[in-house]
Amino acid sequence: MNSKDIKPANGKLGVLTPGMGAVASTFIAGVLAARKGLKPPIGSISQMAHIRLGTKADDRNPLIREFVPLADLGDLVFGGWDPISPNVLEAARTAGVLDGDDLSEISGDLESIIPMEAVFDQKWVSRLDGVRVKNLDSKWDQAEALIQDIANFKEENECDRLVMVWCGSTEAFQEPSDVHASVAAFEEGLRNNDPNISPSQIYAYAALQSDVPFANGAPNLSCDLDCIVELSEARGVPIAGKDFKTGQTLMKTLLAPGFKARMLGLEGWYSTNILGNRDGEVLDAPENFKSKEVSKLGVLDTILQPELYPDLYGDIHHVVRINYYPPRGDNKEGWDNIDIFGWLGYPMQIKVDFLCRDSILAAPIVLDLALFMDLAHRAGESGVQEWLSFYLKAPQSSTDNGPEHDLFIQQTKLKNTLREWMGEEPVTHSEAG
Repeated sequence: MNSKDIKPANGKLGVLTPGMGAVASTFIAGVLAARKGLKPPIGSISQMAHIRLGTKADDRNPLIREFVPLADLGDLVFGGWDPISPNVLEAARTAGVLDGDDLSEISGDLESIIPMEAVFDQKWVSRLDGVRVKNLDSKWDQAEALIQDIANFKEENECDRLVMVWCGSTEAFQEPSDVHASVAAFEEGLRNNDPNISPSQIYAYAALQSDVPFANGAPNLSCDLDCIVELSEARGVPIAGKDFKTGQTLMKTLLAPGFKARMLGLEGWYSTNILGNRDGEVLDAPENFKSKEVSKLGVLDTILQPELYPDLYGDIHHVVRINYYPPRGDNKEGWDNIDIFGWLGYPMQIKVDFLCRDSILAAPIVLDLALFMDLAHRAGESGVQEWLSFYLKAPQSSTDNGPEHDLFIQQTKLKNTLREWMGEEPVTHSEAG
């Protein structure tokens, strides 16, 4: 096979994160710790996973980072915007994800990263008060200010390339409207302060206009809009979204394929979460929870294909609840009751209590999306990067067929994409790792 013409990863890569709270500060701290040799980047596929090439008999299993030309961790520069945190060290301390000992050796590096003033509108996150925000009422001016921020950051930090990964809060639920139908309509909406344009959409627009790949780590409408897809294809810039696949949904995409593989029936799946931190506070508002609920509920139908297996999955009772509980902090608890049935219809139950650390699971996803989106851009890719669905709760599809949610199919798609780009044959049979 012929390999893709991928430009080398020379120079510095700036990683910009709208939102520099728990997830972004944990991501940055982990990369800095890895660079100093303090802790390995556990959870990062790009850094720690191997990829098999050829047949098993060939015994070729390089690390992914040694197989494809990814940016080196030492070449990453961090920046972003936040409406609350004065610097990343204070953000990390406020979030309480990391212990003081883990912060002490990198505290100077974290304190030196100062978020830029954010584009913020409390209409979209009613439980937060933005204090470090751009004093601009015009959405067009806000977009222009972000474009200038991006240009200034690139110049001041001597970056060769940039990527942007949304790490901000979940915005209130929204359906696409006329203003999202085309780039022209969206730009007219910016000039007219259309109320249907949210801050995350302004960030996505500014990124693409700056030729910066954009990945959406929350369930907001941003990449999955006709205008943003049109703009990404017109400018030749990759996009990916949406919503980091971390705790409970990660478990669903692990377990549901197993039930289907064994042709075990599913009657109901009740999921509840308790979490604190800023994310929990934001999701305590019904309009914001609705965005997350839609993202979480879409997983099972796609994996289980009830239209093909009505006897097994034709009448599933799927319930998702999220409860804000401040004592839990960032240590989210995802509790699932799963009612399955087997031979002769006899019922069985599975209980899963996942005491997870949300930002610890999300941080390596931010790293991988940043590195792989940069790779895609250097490979000449544009539009929706469906091969990165592995990382996302509600992945975008580049076709009318809809997204794939099965984690193991997603893994094969990700690795096969890398194989094909590097001129290797895809693996079409089951593989381990």
